[in-house]
Amino acid sequence: MLPVQDAEAIIFDLVRPFDRQQDTEAVSLLDATGRVLATPVTSALDFPHWDNSAMDGYAVRYEDVEECSDDRRVTLSVVEEIPAGILPQHSLQRGQAARILTGSMMPAGADTVVMQENTQREGDRVSISVSPKVVGEFVRHRGAFYQAGTVLMEAGVRLQAPDIAVLAAAQCTQVEVYRRPRVAILSTGSELVEPDRPLEPGQIVDSNQYALASFLTGLGVEPLRMGIVADRRDALAQAMSEAIARSDVVLSTGGVSVGDYDYVEDILAELGSEIHIRSVAVKPGKPLTVATFDRDGRSVLYFGLPGNPVSALVSCWRFVQPALQKMSGLSRGWQPAFVEATTRSQLRAGGVRETYLWGQLSPSSEGYEFDLSAGSHSSGNLINLAQTNSLAIVPVGKKSISAGDRVRVLML
Repeated sequence: MLPVQDAEAIIFDLVRPFDRQQDTEAVSLLDATGRVLATPVTSALDFPHWDNSAMDGYAVRYEDVEECSDDRRVTLSVVEEIPAGILPQHSLQRGQAARILTGSMMPAGADTVVMQENTQREGDRVSISVSPKVVGEFVRHRGAFYQAGTVLMEAGVRLQAPDIAVLAAAQCTQVEVYRRPRVAILSTGSELVEPDRPLEPGQIVDSNQYALASFLTGLGVEPLRMGIVADRRDALAQAMSEAIARSDVVLSTGGVSVGDYDYVEDILAELGSEIHIRSVAVKPGKPLTVATFDRDGRSVLYFGLPGNPVSALVSCWRFVQPALQKMSGLSRGWQPAFVEATTRSQLRAGGVRETYLWGQLSPSSEGYEFDLSAGSHSSGNLINLAQTNSLAIVPVGKKSISAGDRVRVLML
């Protein structure tokens, strides 16, 4: 059995990130949420586009008002009002001001804004009693946030709502993104049935297809559901071969232990793979086969996951998720995310393998707290996995972590 850190290093080293020349596509901005940007974006626009006011008030010449006070009020002539979106019509001269609103374009000749609260308006004149602190107070200058022609957004970032807003403001209505990884899912086992079929004695509902499809969809990955494959060597070999041909990554569940019908590893060898991992010192999830294929100039990564539903998901969270995120083109943030938390429950383990116990992580006044899900923490008990958002880790050599102690937690 490989230690978890060694298995992780091997898997991450096997991942080939998508190529900027071959693995990209152009999509409209409205379809870009969750996609990974493949090329840097620049804009022809400055931000702000022009000098504008950061306050409702009056645009003035600083030299006209720099010495005003309650005892020495300055009165200026208001020559125009400038709503947002309207081009100013006057160039301010000495002794003049313009009524201006937040976001409105500054008129020529003005260099400062006096906020409305420090003024008193009477007809076409405004009296000012508080001197601005500096020249340019409450003015947002053209290009202060971003200068046209420089890099606005680097490649390798996953586009979310703030990024979409920035790109829209920059009038980038189409962006170049990496294509979605294609991941084939197949479940092995003659005992498995689809959820909509009658359940006969000895049969098990195939929840793995649904769990893994949901897991992949949440990562922005394209799942290829290939269904249930019976424990027949020929049928499994055909299904595995088809999955390898159609995808970038294959996730199969079951068939990777030492049972009489566990054919996955033998078939991988027959199909010409290079097997890198056979088992990992982790609980749950010890039987984990990782292999690679090189077909027609492309690499395919194969994960033979345990059949038990909890083991399959824990293996995905720990190893598959970061591998897929690295493959998808993310330049950073694809690695597993760990935090330190205070456990509110006693955590028990065997001490031989790195043990993952599922539960709920929540913020507290002192950081994070971890609550262990109630019930059995068996790899076959899927029920108490519901609403899991984190995995507490009991390291090798440790059999117990007491309530109130600190624990390392994998965020999901």
